[in-house]
Amino acid sequence: MLAPGKKNPSEALALRITVVDPPPNILWALQSGRDELVRPTSTSKTRITFDFTVEVVAGDKPGSFRLRGPAAQGKPGGRFVYLCIGAYAGQVGAPAGWRAKISLEGIGSELLKAVKAKRSGVLEARFAGTARDGGPSRASVPLSGEGWRIA
Repeated sequence: MLAPGKKNPSEALALRITVVDPPPNILWALQSGRDELVRPTSTSKTRITFDFTVEVVAGDKPGSFRLRGPAAQGKPGGRFVYLCIGAYAGQVGAPAGWRAKISLEGIGSELLKAVKAKRSGVLEARFAGTARDGGPSRASVPLSGEGWRIA
């Protein structure tokens, strides 16, 4: 775990978001910063995967931290990642544009300690890519299983 200090040291944390069973023929992209789109690391008919990093910055209190970086959106204490979908992902001819909001708040200090101890060093979150209406999952999406876990 990071120790607090005057300069608030930081280290990279590898994250993976997997969209499970997305609707066909819809483009997805990770939003980086205000308007940069990052293509998936891998895609198949049943999975879309995004691998990226965020910075873990030591907080002022012992054991506290915050996540930051181009993919981390929102204010400290309410960080999240956006996946842009359809027209918002740059898909020409898409029926609409949407965003899926994936919370980073399930990443706690115990999980950080555990992932540092593992060889893979990757935290993964999965969610169902198809909503009840048959379109892509959008807005704040619930994570599958226990949420963020070591991949």
